[in-house]
Amino acid sequence: MSLLHSILLGLVQGVAEFLPISSSGHLAIVEQILDVKGAAEVPGFFDVLLHLGTLAAVFVAYWPEIWEMIQEFFRGISDLIHGTTPTPVPPARRMILLVIVGTLPLFAILRIKDWIESLSSNLYVVGGALIVTGCLLFASDRVRKGRKNEHSARMTDALIVGAAQALATCPGLSRSGTTISVGCFLGFERKFAVRYSFIMSIPAVLGANILSLKDALGGEVIWKDVPVYLLGVLVAAVVGYACIRLLKMIAAKGKFGAFAYYCWAVGLLTVILTLVRG
Repeated sequence: MSLLHSILLGLVQGVAEFLPISSSGHLAIVEQILDVKGAAEVPGFFDVLLHLGTLAAVFVAYWPEIWEMIQEFFRGISDLIHGTTPTPVPPARRMILLVIVGTLPLFAILRIKDWIESLSSNLYVVGGALIVTGCLLFASDRVRKGRKNEHSARMTDALIVGAAQALATCPGLSRSGTTISVGCFLGFERKFAVRYSFIMSIPAVLGANILSLKDALGGEVIWKDVPVYLLGVLVAAVVGYACIRLLKMIAAKGKFGAFAYYCWAVGLLTVILTLVRG
């Protein structure tokens, strides 16, 4: 892993993880450009670190909300012990329940995790999924603006968004783009759809990295390259934070569909280039 490759992969991860254009799809495409034959040959330990870098960006961007949820979690345990329940349920506590319910569908795909990851080596799949992502974004920009937030979103809404998150483990299908779009289809307020999507990613990313870390450390870790890895992680974290801020502004203006044209272009170009290469 060269310094340039580390910075480039960190940049791609930071941009594509949060903007609705699929980090997994773009990393697969960039790896092909760098003549890396599939995601498996990118050091697994570095891949885990990249995702932890973008996870840190989520914590920084939404720390007040996350801190309130942490406090409310312990208040909730205290209420269970004492047999008391506040009425109405505090928004942060409802948000915890929404995140838990939204995370449940991910357990259904654990058994096919390896097969899904193997799809990143098939650029036809990656390109097609990017085109689908573009269609979702285009449609989400044209639905009526919703008003649901953590006060009014139903648990069934969270389950549906969670199912969309599970489907978005397919490389090329943007996790943020899919979950935000489905949230908009269900009537979520756009700002809430973005906030819920990112906060819901915390247990998903942590869980995925815990599963991946064992395999990554079980393989050969080139410890002398760790400083190079950390530079890529820093790039991913800083760029990721900037992209979250950008997406917040875009959400306020209701312009998610602007990314649809980019996804269509990249997806179509990927499919065409793959056909040409045979």
